[in-house]
Amino acid sequence: MPDTRCSAEAPLRGIASKAVAGALAALCEQRAAKTGRPIKVEGTGGVVAFDRVAAGEAFDFVVLAENAIDDLATRGRVDTASRIVFALSTMVLAVRAGAPVPPLATVDDLRSALLAAPRIGYSTGPSGQHLLALIERWGLAATLRERLVLAAPGVSVASRVAAGEAHIGIQQLSEMQGVPGITIAGPLPPGAQLTTAFVAAVCTSANDAGATRALLDWLAADGTQATKLRYGLSGARPA
Repeated sequence: MPDTRCSAEAPLRGIASKAVAGALAALCEQRAAKTGRPIKVEGTGGVVAFDRVAAGEAFDFVVLAENAIDDLATRGRVDTASRIVFALSTMVLAVRAGAPVPPLATVDDLRSALLAAPRIGYSTGPSGQHLLALIERWGLAATLRERLVLAAPGVSVASRVAAGEAHIGIQQLSEMQGVPGITIAGPLPPGAQLTTAFVAAVCTSANDAGATRALLDWLAADGTQATKLRYGLSGARPA
């Protein structure tokens, strides 16, 4: 039975990168069912979420890539002591459904897939920044510059691949998994892979910091790992 003592209290309000929003919303529904305290989660592009919290919009908690949370901490927008690693996310390459699937066992395979693709979808988030760094490091920036297709904040790379606007796309597994119209070719190979830590923190604008801290502690607990895995994420213990 839910604890109805909290039901009349204002919902806890969070904002998160779309890379983790699905898993976060599912877990918050589980938590709300246990406590009776409603929790509202807004999923959007990481850049958009960062800007809104940085501008002072009131949230109880935020979940973003670790470097973004660190930046918000320096701006005084989140409580550094409250940080927990919510989940880890790896990068994958996807093609449009029915298209040939390139091998991805080695860095050379990935490089060949990039060179063969007329259009390459990427994001504004950590995965996109990592891809651009790889291309630069491999000396392919000039060759591939005109082929790059940037998905706007809040728009998934998978949707651009499914629509035929990009022949391949690279982004976190959690944003590719289960999207119709694409085939996931596989994870990026060792030497090119990036694992992103998504961190949750209590916002300094929180209306109920105590309840929010309890929520984050619960989100980092072992019992939440199965839900994270269903959404293409791996769990992690508190930072």
